Amino acid sequence: MAQVCDICSKGPIKARKITRRGKPKKTGGIGLNITGIHLRRQMANLQSIRAIINGTPQRVLVCTRCLRSGKVVKRQAVRKAPAAAATVAAAS
Repeated sequence: MAQVCDICSKGPIKARKITRRGKPKKTGGIGLNITGIHLRRQMANLQSIRAIINGTPQRVLVCTRCLRSGKVVKRQAVRKAPAAAATVAAAS
């Protein structure tokens, strides 16, 4: 499964992790030296949700920014009432 948002096509990006050695000059050292650069991938914060698309609920991967901005309409959860509450309501 591709790690890409189905709405805005946000996906992973390339990043670098820089490893340094030494003591900073402002704390009395001779400065930091770069000893290695490691390439890595920063993944998008994707959530698998059931959303209404073209009138039918479908499971889609959506980034949290699209969820917060309201670009996706989540499917309404159907909750059943507890049996005890249903009998009390029917008796009234």
